[in-house]
Amino acid sequence: MNTLSQAAGWRARLSGWIAAAVQAVRRRLTLPPEDLLRDRVYRRMFSAILVGSFGTQMTALALPLAAAVLLNATPTQMGILVALEVLPFALLSLPAGVFIDRMRKLPIYVAGEALLALAALSVTVAWWFGWLGMPWLYFVGFVLGVVNTVSGSAAQIVLTQIVPRGRLVEAHARNALANSASEVAGPGLAGALIKLVGAPLTLAVNGVLLALAALILRGLRVQEPPPLREPFAPALRAGLQFVFTHRLLMTLACAVGAWHVCYYVAFAVQILYATRVLGMSEAAVGLSYMMVGVGTVLASMIGPRVSQRLGPGPTMTLGFALCAVGWLAAAAGPVGPTGRLLFAFMLMCFGAGAIFIFINFLAIRQAATPTPLLGRMTSTMRWLILTPAVPGALLGGWLGEHLGLRAALAVAGAAGLLLALATWRLPRIRELRVLPVHPQAAAAEPAPAETAAR
Repeated sequence: MNTLSQAAGWRARLSGWIAAAVQAVRRRLTLPPEDLLRDRVYRRMFSAILVGSFGTQMTALALPLAAAVLLNATPTQMGILVALEVLPFALLSLPAGVFIDRMRKLPIYVAGEALLALAALSVTVAWWFGWLGMPWLYFVGFVLGVVNTVSGSAAQIVLTQIVPRGRLVEAHARNALANSASEVAGPGLAGALIKLVGAPLTLAVNGVLLALAALILRGLRVQEPPPLREPFAPALRAGLQFVFTHRLLMTLACAVGAWHVCYYVAFAVQILYATRVLGMSEAAVGLSYMMVGVGTVLASMIGPRVSQRLGPGPTMTLGFALCAVGWLAAAAGPVGPTGRLLFAFMLMCFGAGAIFIFINFLAIRQAATPTPLLGRMTSTMRWLILTPAVPGALLGGWLGEHLGLRAALAVAGAAGLLLALATWRLPRIRELRVLPVHPQAAAAEPAPAETAAR
């Protein structure tokens, strides 16, 4: 009896310990009442971003590696490939803004994810049948740019239909955190897959993930405003007039456009720099790119607090400076382990800097715009900031071809530091401490996320 009593006591104590442990885990996993993830609609969008970003990260690494390693692309060819990915922003952004304002945004977003999946799968098909060459990659790069031009703008507006304007910095930071998870694990997984099965088959995996993201988004319930009924030409002029007469938006567009020149100069050559100057394998490049995710995770976690303390404008300037320091560090790195570490450091600086720039840039421009103009404002701003990326990518390829890959990175870093100094001297950016919420935007925003039952 004694033994049975002791056994029963131990069972009771063990059950108590297990129950206490379960309760402790539940308390840790319970979201605060005000957390955005308590909103069921936002939670689905966050899940789609998380899944889709894994596919996007793999594509971003596998496509240039296929060009550099499989097809032995020159720096000029790499510059053309990158330029073709951003050329649609220059060609299509303005009419796309009117198109988006005349349509429901969510279906455009879902269709874009599906088309990205097909584009990734097409590389696998072309490789399988022996058609793969630089012209095919140029075509795929252009298609990716077209989808990102239209669908990417729609995705940004869908967020404003779910999240109140005053919480946009928080929402963009949380979305960036979802992207960060893929940036930590995605490149390493992509590098391992590329080493194991090659870049073309890795892109097939990417296509499956992007298709899954489209399925998650399908049927999402959002508050769509009435579609634009204004004729095309007057609607286009109204969007241009709003942005071009808004001093803050134009100042931000010039600053972020200049940053994109610097970024695409570096981006056009950094894969070639890693594989041909530093002698890194595909797997090593993938592991290094995980540092982008480390930088974005850190910046996403502290970004809202930094923005609240310093202000959205100064935080953007900090982001410009971080990116520039990374490019200069990589350019100064010697061949060998130290150079590889500095290459990884560059990627971490870029990840953190880009988060500081864009969670604030996106929130500022959305908060300052009335709802009926969101599509045209978004597309006009993307046109302004990404059109300079085309000559930036071509310049990066030219510098890499004629002055060397290291010199191209150094030029990007030096120009980035000058940009950070210039924006710090601009009162309109330096003194921007709070989001400039437009009265019409505040009146039309969705109700805050309050309960898990929504």
